[in-house]
Amino acid sequence: MTAPVVAASADPVPAPEGAGSVGPTGSDAPRQQRLAAGAATWRGVLFLLLNLPLGIIGFVWVTTMLALGVGLVVTVIGIPVLAVGLRLGRVFGTIERARARWLLGLRIGAPSRPPRRRADGLGSMFAALADPVSWRTALYLFIRLPWSIISFVAAVLLVTVGWVVLPWATRGLVAVDRAMIRGLLSPSDAVERRIRELEADRGTLADSATADLRRIERDLHDGAQARLVALAMGLGLAKEKLAHDPDAAARMVAEAHGEAKLALQELRDLARGIHPAILTDRGLPAALASLAARCTVPTRATVELASRPAAALEGIVYFTASELLTNISKHSQASAAAVELRRLDDTSLLLQVSDNGVGGADPRGGTGLAGLTGRLDAIDGALVVDSPPGGPTLVSVALPWRDAADDPGSGR
Repeated sequence: MTAPVVAASADPVPAPEGAGSVGPTGSDAPRQQRLAAGAATWRGVLFLLLNLPLGIIGFVWVTTMLALGVGLVVTVIGIPVLAVGLRLGRVFGTIERARARWLLGLRIGAPSRPPRRRADGLGSMFAALADPVSWRTALYLFIRLPWSIISFVAAVLLVTVGWVVLPWATRGLVAVDRAMIRGLLSPSDAVERRIRELEADRGTLADSATADLRRIERDLHDGAQARLVALAMGLGLAKEKLAHDPDAAARMVAEAHGEAKLALQELRDLARGIHPAILTDRGLPAALASLAARCTVPTRATVELASRPAAALEGIVYFTASELLTNISKHSQASAAAVELRRLDDTSLLLQVSDNGVGGADPRGGTGLAGLTGRLDAIDGALVVDSPPGGPTLVSVALPWRDAADDPGSGR
């Protein structure tokens, strides 16, 4: 008996729910990739698209500025054109740092302002030519154009046909921009730190100069000027009494003579405080010996110098030693002190002032050492105090050496 043949059904067996699709169709893939690209990716794409127009503008600016400046350097307008171009080129660096901050989240500190060496136009112009930030910005604008073209074309292709790799490719392209901005538009830590130190030192020197001017004004007003006024009044009274009371007039003239000698001495002391003549005429050995002789504590002065330093350096050493000896007279209760000056090597000078007093000197204690430390820091000097309680005290001052022959303003 033959088994019946059962015909296969033409209707397909329904698939289980949820098993009808194993992945997106070709038409859905770009849409899903587009949705997968986050805000950071789109900001990166916008950054890459802006590279070309900004790159062209920057390249045209820097090449035009260099061509005009270098081409006209033989004339009087070449250097000013180059200086103005470099100074204005900093604006492009500011725009690029702002663009990187807004679109890439890259925070780059702004470099210091261009240096100002002199107030006149010539000094400002040469300061612009010597500004490393301006030159690095010009280099950035010059080498950026080829990369701007490449990154712009790549961004257009990614947006149109490269959805599958859009986030990763954008991240890689933007990494090149980050490296260029960090390398050429970011401030140099060492240079910027030194600039900030010099700005602070300039403020310290300005404050010190202002204080010195006020001291001189006060000494003139309260000292020599007051004595000269009294001298004039005394001579006027003596003149009135000369006819009918010669003896009284003679006594007044004698008193006026004494006031004149005191005023002269005060003027000499004031002039010595500004710049002693002995320092200019005979140098540090005689000047420090004079300081030691005037100190209320017996002081020995030793100077070992084969040649004279620059006049400015001599003045710094003299007034530093003078202030330290004044501190010894006021605070140390010492019975002996010493001043020693010698050249350590070709680049440094060492001043040491010591005493056998009670010790305890501290630059933070308001004995004048704090202000002296600040003034020495401003000229790359250093002050070290070794003063344990009970003494002795040794103050060492290291200063950069400058020879008198290298100082055009010394006149020696």
